[in-house]
Amino acid sequence: MKKKTSLNLASRVQYLPPYLFASIDKMKQKAIEKGIDLIDLSIGDPDLPTPALIVKAMKKAVESPVNHRYPSYEGMLSFRKSVALWYKKRFGVTLDPYVEVLSLIGSKEGIGHIPLAFVNPGDIVLVPSPGYPVYATGTLFAGGQSHMMPLREENNFLPDLESIPERVLLKAKLIFVNYPNNPTSAIAPVKFFKDLIRIASKYNIIVCHDASYTEIYYGKKPLSFMQIPGAKRVGIEFHSLSKTYNMTGWRIGFAVGNRKVLEGLGKIKTNLDSGVFQAIQEAGIAALHMDTRALAGIRNTYKKRRDILYKGFKRLGLHALNPDATFYIWVKVPPHYNSMKFVTHMVSKAGVLATPGNGFGDAGEGYVRFAFTAPENRIQEAVERIGTVL
Repeated sequence: MKKKTSLNLASRVQYLPPYLFASIDKMKQKAIEKGIDLIDLSIGDPDLPTPALIVKAMKKAVESPVNHRYPSYEGMLSFRKSVALWYKKRFGVTLDPYVEVLSLIGSKEGIGHIPLAFVNPGDIVLVPSPGYPVYATGTLFAGGQSHMMPLREENNFLPDLESIPERVLLKAKLIFVNYPNNPTSAIAPVKFFKDLIRIASKYNIIVCHDASYTEIYYGKKPLSFMQIPGAKRVGIEFHSLSKTYNMTGWRIGFAVGNRKVLEGLGKIKTNLDSGVFQAIQEAGIAALHMDTRALAGIRNTYKKRRDILYKGFKRLGLHALNPDATFYIWVKVPPHYNSMKFVTHMVSKAGVLATPGNGFGDAGEGYVRFAFTAPENRIQEAVERIGTVL
């Protein structure tokens, strides 16, 4: 009998590409070990503190013994009611908090688990490229196949839904979309969402809209997919408190929309993880009821940073897209570079770290993403440093 080799990884792990942000972390640590004064504009982790009102609510809630026990999987009803009220005020969307809202341990948890609820081995999931890597990772773990939808600048970084072959649509179970978009910062118009609903209805595809960045905008408010007639019939929307309220480390988000889809996701939750710590949900309630003027202040800070980066890149002759939402700028790499070579060049010669576009998918090759999650003076310094090595 052939002896088994010890510690063999499962095939689903062996075939995983290196997780983009883990690779970025390694690059960052190597630069720091070399003594480089690194300006890190790579990962979308807000450097601004969580608003004091939310922290205060958390302090109070964490002292309550009732919050020290197992939380419910679907989330406290008071939290789900707050989500429903927030959706009504912000988007004019009516949600039933009992069956159309599900709490999540951050939106990443829901995005990664939704394929497990609906995708069988061999099924297809439509995934944007470039896009958040977890869309494809969750599909791989469920045994599905990702069909990449290229997001091209000439199409305003919207997938060309009409170009997807019918044989693919017939096998597709889910489609992931994300607007405002990470990494390109694009915003989707009403027409795109209407076309998406039409195709999803025709081919019985579940729409999974990642709306994590709707509250980081610099002009017209971005849409919720749920605002479009028929959206609730074909899909769900993921949202997060992470970016809106500077709560990335708190791990709290939610999904809303089609009750049967949420029920399927809920079955995965009950078997694989737990609910959100109730004290954090109490803090989340405080966040959702915050005065919107506080959020306007956060957006104003990001806008100032955006302007420094965009104007600086334009002055340097780099092709950058001026974002109307998110805290990212999507920049074309200079001639004679690919995405990773340009990122490596900037780190080693200028001490500035960004994210290579191809890490978000093959269609991201030729671009680099900068996050303006650093103080204005450091962003200005980053521009000046990059200018010396172009």
